[in-house]
Amino acid sequence: MKSFFKKHFRKILITTSLGVFIIFSINYYIVKTTENYVFTEIEKLPKVDAIIVLGAKVNQEKLSYVLEDRLVAGINIIYANKAEAILLSGDHGQKEYDEVNSMRKYILRRNFKVKKEQIFMDHAGFDTYDSMFRAKEIFDIKSAIIVTQDFHINRSVYIARNLGINAYGFAVNEDMYKESVRFNWKIREILTRVKAFKDILISSNPTYLGEKIPITGNGMKSWDTIEKAK
Repeated sequence: MKSFFKKHFRKILITTSLGVFIIFSINYYIVKTTENYVFTEIEKLPKVDAIIVLGAKVNQEKLSYVLEDRLVAGINIIYANKAEAILLSGDHGQKEYDEVNSMRKYILRRNFKVKKEQIFMDHAGFDTYDSMFRAKEIFDIKSAIIVTQDFHINRSVYIARNLGINAYGFAVNEDMYKESVRFNWKIREILTRVKAFKDILISSNPTYLGEKIPITGNGMKSWDTIEKAK
C-alpha cells in the first residue's frame, strides 16, 4: 500500500487538487452570479407572481424552527404586497411525513391574513431543484421571491433563474442558530451546490410532474381533496 502511494502520489495530488479547485470554482460561480438577486430587507424586494417557501423538517405537524422562520418571513412578504400568491413547496412523498400540509395548517391556525385561495401547495418538492422545476412547469410561475435561510439562498436562486424563473431571494436571518449548526449547513451546501450545477448542466428532470395549476388561479386546486372540504 505504501509503495502504491509513493508511486502514484503525484497523480493523486493532482487529481485531488483539481477536484477541490472544481468544487470551489462552482461554489464561487453560483454565489457571484446570484448575489445581486438576494435581499435581506423586505422593502427592497420587487413585486412578483409568487412567494416560494421551501420546505424543511417537520415532526408530525410541528414545524422545525428553520421552517417556521421561513414561513413567517414568507407571510410578511405577502403582507408587504410583493405578491398575491404563496407556494408552499416541500416533501409529501409519504402519508406520515407531510411538510406542505403542516405549513398550510400553521398559516390557518395562526389566523394570518392570507386567503385560502392564495395558498398553493407543491406536494412533490422533494429537493430544491424539483421545487423550482415544478414552480415553472406546474404552477407557471414566471417571477418569484424564494424564501429560505442565507446558506441555502444562492443555490435556490441559481436553480430558479437557470430554469427560466425571474427569481429573487429573501435570505432569512440564521444568526440565532448555533455556530456548529450553521457550520454544518455551510459544509453540506458546498457539495449540494455542485449537484445543482450538474442538474442544470444536464437538464435533469424532477421526480414528478403532473397537471398544470397556474399560480394565477385558485390555490385550493392544489390542496388534498379531504382538506378542500374542511
